[in-house]
Amino acid sequence: MGGTALALAVTGTASASAPASVRPAHRAGLDRQVLPAKDGWAAYGTGTTGGAAADSAHVYTVTTWEQFKAALADGGSAPRIVRVKGMIDADGPDCASFAVPGYDFDAYLKTYDPAVWGRTENLDAEPDDSPEGLRRASAANQDAFIKATVPADTTIVGIGRDAGFKGASLQIKGVDNVIVRNLTFESPLDCFPQWDPTDTADGNWNSEYDSAVVYGSTHVWMDHNTFTDGEHPDSTLPSYYGRIYQQHDGELDIVKGADHVTASWNVFEDHDKTILIGNSDSASTAAVDRGHLKVTFHHNLFRNLVERAPRVRFGQVDSYNNHFVAGEGYSYSYGIGMESQLVAEHNAFTLPAGVRAGAVLKKWKEAPVTAGDNYVNGEPTDLIAVHNAQVPGEILRSGADWTPVLRTRVDRPQAVPGIVDHCAGAGHLC
Repeated sequence: MGGTALALAVTGTASASAPASVRPAHRAGLDRQVLPAKDGWAAYGTGTTGGAAADSAHVYTVTTWEQFKAALADGGSAPRIVRVKGMIDADGPDCASFAVPGYDFDAYLKTYDPAVWGRTENLDAEPDDSPEGLRRASAANQDAFIKATVPADTTIVGIGRDAGFKGASLQIKGVDNVIVRNLTFESPLDCFPQWDPTDTADGNWNSEYDSAVVYGSTHVWMDHNTFTDGEHPDSTLPSYYGRIYQQHDGELDIVKGADHVTASWNVFEDHDKTILIGNSDSASTAAVDRGHLKVTFHHNLFRNLVERAPRVRFGQVDSYNNHFVAGEGYSYSYGIGMESQLVAEHNAFTLPAGVRAGAVLKKWKEAPVTAGDNYVNGEPTDLIAVHNAQVPGEILRSGADWTPVLRTRVDRPQAVPGIVDHCAGAGHLC
């Protein structure tokens, strides 16, 4: 991108000669909307207004990844609105462009083949000049390119029906008051997954890069977005050492003491490990997460996912009026984790033949759950009772010990599939 265009994108200065893609936007509308009162946990306390107070010098329309990152970096602590036009490619030319000199994937495979390396020692202590060290350096190059740091008091909004990012990782870290709306996120493809022979008895390839991560941040509203693996579903990925070469991480992770988040009217689809709330059971993580991770999910479509919709640790999570459509490879929807307090009410589940309702809940740790007025394939279903009857050795307790009050409209679960399938996701603002 040329220097003139970049300067205009950064400063937000209007000019008759400025390209339309980098001129500040002045029209009020979706970009000035704020989270309604009582609309989930993000409405708690001060509420969530994002960049609604931005002046005209800090409203940008961007069409490239460079412009987008420049707009986020401009203006210090001033509120800002970043309007995304079209699909922006954020994953670079190709994986080879991130590789450091000397990195050779064939050498990596040869060196760490379990028949040679074994399965008892991970690779973390490998020196910088080893195949693993060169992988780490290459991964650092990709990391710096595809991550975009979102400041406080920011609204990021897609313009029209086809705006979004391919391969981006939004980092909402340690800030307050962020809105992200009407965008499609095609999952980042990790070019340099790490092999860990100690992860399960068979080892695993572990990848980085969530489409969006809320890390230690507060008052975040994710609304009418679509999260998908797009052109690179797991079915297209190769296998090495007998394990899938996993190049995807999460679609949305909420971790490290993040709090007061509302995710509404989104589509989460075609993915494995979808949403993680709280990333560890460890004592150090617990010290940060206890009393936080308050998140609301409502009117979202969870379609063709394997697991984690979401998996919950510690947080008081309210999940209502969502539609879950199971597909091939389905494992579970709600993961009940360490000290979680999940309320799952008024949801609809569409399960194919061969998938029983008891699979909807997955017990990872002892924690109480509230699950009332849910429908499975059009029939009222007590999710806790069918789980306890159908899953031997996993007895879930009823009663999450809190009652959500931050809700606006609550639809009948029988009506949820028709409402959510029609109105959720980018480009479907009903």
